[in-house]
Amino acid sequence: MIRLAIPNKGRIAAPIMDLMEKSGLHLPDVAERQLIARTLDPHVEILFARPIDIPEYVATGAADLGITGHDMVVERGSEVEELLDLQIGKAKLVLAVRDDAEISSVHDLKGAKIATEFPTITKQYFAKRHVPVTIVLVGGACEATPHLGIADAIVDLSSSGNTLKTNRLRVLDEVLVTSTILIANRRSLETKREKIDEIHLALESVIRARGQCYLMMNVKRVSLEKVKSVLPGLSGPTVMDVASTEDMVAVHAVVNEERVYALINSLKRAGARDILVMSIERMIR
Repeated sequence: MIRLAIPNKGRIAAPIMDLMEKSGLHLPDVAERQLIARTLDPHVEILFARPIDIPEYVATGAADLGITGHDMVVERGSEVEELLDLQIGKAKLVLAVRDDAEISSVHDLKGAKIATEFPTITKQYFAKRHVPVTIVLVGGACEATPHLGIADAIVDLSSSGNTLKTNRLRVLDEVLVTSTILIANRRSLETKREKIDEIHLALESVIRARGQCYLMMNVKRVSLEKVKSVLPGLSGPTVMDVASTEDMVAVHAVVNEERVYALINSLKRAGARDILVMSIERMIR
């Protein structure tokens, strides 16, 4: 049995559930406060937990695998193996101050109060720069603390920067780059490697398929080279004979979905016809 710990709530919970479903780790209806649930795979069960607790659950063996933010792993200092970047919840942990603050560098914050939900990372950041500060631990709404006189600066997650701008804050420095990752217990990697590799591949195949489309078309042999010249692909198009006619071939290719709109007209001008565009859920190399 493999136990996989995933967030029970938060900004990355819904995207992770979507990733799980697409990878084939389907969950039946889960009760709102259910802590452990079985998947349709009888050898995989899900543990719902707070993102900050997941690294330690995995490190201690309470879970074999976990999905959480890289920032959570660093904050807890847990001894786990990072297996895969799931490319969800990308963000930066930044040091920010008020727009009107006369602070131009980290060293101007000597003796300052820093509000954060990440005390370990924040202490390490300032200690490395030999800047003594006082950490003010907050559970949320970090952006308000400089304006309330609670802190002189904050260390908080920022994805777009809009929340900081709205709260009249500016970034002084970048502390850490983070995204959602798959982590593993190191002993489980030795004892349950085959099943862990299976789950790893399932998740990775969904990530690889993101932003990709599958194109299928018919092309006359005389136009094949022209079509191939305009058709991008991961490893070149696949060309197959069409059973009903000798002068026609079927061409298949995987392309970036952002290019499909302009590519269709180029393919038609090159001689392609009967073009089909299909979405891809999983892609395995």
